[in-house]
Amino acid sequence: MFCHVFLTGPPGIGKTTLIRKVSEVLISSGVPVDGFYTEEVRQGHRRVGFDVVTISGNRGKLARISGDANNDRCRHRVGQYVVDISSFEQLVLPLMDPFKSSTKALNKRVCVIDEIGKMELFSQPFTSAVGKVLDNPSVVVLGTLPVSKGRLLPFVEEIRHRQDVKLFNVTKQNRDEIVHEIVTSIEECRIEKSK
Repeated sequence: MFCHVFLTGPPGIGKTTLIRKVSEVLISSGVPVDGFYTEEVRQGHRRVGFDVVTISGNRGKLARISGDANNDRCRHRVGQYVVDISSFEQLVLPLMDPFKSSTKALNKRVCVIDEIGKMELFSQPFTSAVGKVLDNPSVVVLGTLPVSKGRLLPFVEEIRHRQDVKLFNVTKQNRDEIVHEIVTSIEECRIEKSK
């Protein structure tokens, strides 16, 4: 039986929007939800980077176009973006530790991880934390995985092929209709974890 739910699909298909909708439904039904999603940062019509936003509304820098970053932080790049590992880890890692999380009801909580992709995987502590959360019997993960373009990301593929993961492929045709199905799947995960 699956214990975690992941969404996958190409960039811009609506995975983060779905994550946010599902989180809102779960929270309104009293399910403890914590975690983060990734949001574009724009200046006018131009995308200049990405921020990490927690479910509780805190925000931190994930990446900026290379001209906007300090030289000492330019070690980690994805295309034109420079990843700010320090800012990312400072905001995200405490959310993934069930003993430090601000969520009071840790039993069968939902941990949102949007996303597990190239930028985020520059952080070894993040990769380790994701593994621990996936193995934690009191946590259900609602996450997103990128569709691989070219070279596969081994850690992403490992998650994609776990026996305890249910994967939803998000398309333009189904993205507006699958919120209820995702919520139902998460509830089934929570029930399975309580056995």
